[in-house]
Amino acid sequence: MSSSPSRGHGRRRVGVWRFVRTVVLDYRFVWWVHLVPRSGRVVPRRYRDGDREPVLLLPGVYETWRFLRPVADRLNALGHPIVVVPGMGHNRRPIAATAEVAQRILDAHDLRDVVVLAHSKGGLVGKTMMVTTDRERRIARMVTVNSPFSGTRWSTVLPNKALRAFSPRDAELLRLAEQREANGTITSMASRFDAHVTEGSVLPGAVNLEFPVDGHFRPLGHARCVAMIVREVESGAGVGPDVTTGPDETTRPDATTGPAVTSRDGGRAEAEPAGG
Repeated sequence: MSSSPSRGHGRRRVGVWRFVRTVVLDYRFVWWVHLVPRSGRVVPRRYRDGDREPVLLLPGVYETWRFLRPVADRLNALGHPIVVVPGMGHNRRPIAATAEVAQRILDAHDLRDVVVLAHSKGGLVGKTMMVTTDRERRIARMVTVNSPFSGTRWSTVLPNKALRAFSPRDAELLRLAEQREANGTITSMASRFDAHVTEGSVLPGAVNLEFPVDGHFRPLGHARCVAMIVREVESGAGVGPDVTTGPDETTRPDATTGPAVTSRDGGRAEAEPAGG
C-alpha cells in the first residue's frame, strides 16, 4: 500500500494581500527571464569551463535553463562547469522521460561527481535520476528550490496535462516518495510561502532549508536567496569562498535582501520579514 509523501507543516494559510503580492513578485521575475534579449538566450560557451564539480541544471515545467541562470553564472565563476540539457525545451515531457534524456547527457560525456541544481519539477526529475537512471552513480548530490515532493493541490483543479504529475495522489509521485535512500544527499530549499507548491517542499531525511522570502520563482532572482543556493552547492564541494553576502548583478530584478534562515534537522525554521 502506498504511503503519501510527507507534507512537512502542510498547507500554509495566508491573507489575500500576501497571496497577491507573492504572485506579482513571482511573475516579475518570470517576465524578466522571458524578455531577455535574443543574445542572452544562448548557452554561454564559458559554461564548458571549470575544473570543479559539474552542475546539471534542471528547470521546472514550462521553464528553460535561463530561470536558473543567476545561480549558474555565479557557480561557473567559482569554477563549476554548467551542464544544460539540449532538447529539454520547456520541460513538458513526463518526469521519467525527462530523467532519461538528462541521464544520457551525463553518460555520453562521462561526467562524475555531478551536483544537480533543480527548480520545481526539476527536483522530481533529479530524484528520479538518482533512484532509477543513474546506474553508475554519476550524481553526487542535489540542491532543489521549491520542488513539489509532496505535490500541489493546483494540479487537481487546473485542466493541464503537464501539471497532473504533481497531484498529491499521483501514483508515480507516491512511488518516488517511498524511495528515501537518495534523500540524504538532497538539500531541499523552500520559500516561506509558495503559492504554486502549496503542500510544501520538506523532504524526510534531507537537509531542509527555508528562504527568507515568499514565492515560487522569486528566490531564483533574489540576491540573498541566490547566495544561499550557491552556498549549498558549494558546501559539499570542498573549500569555497564565502558567498553569503553581497548582491550580484545577475540577481536582477529583485535585489532586496533578508536574513538567511536555515534548518538542518528536517524541519523548517521561522524567518524574520525580508523587507521586500
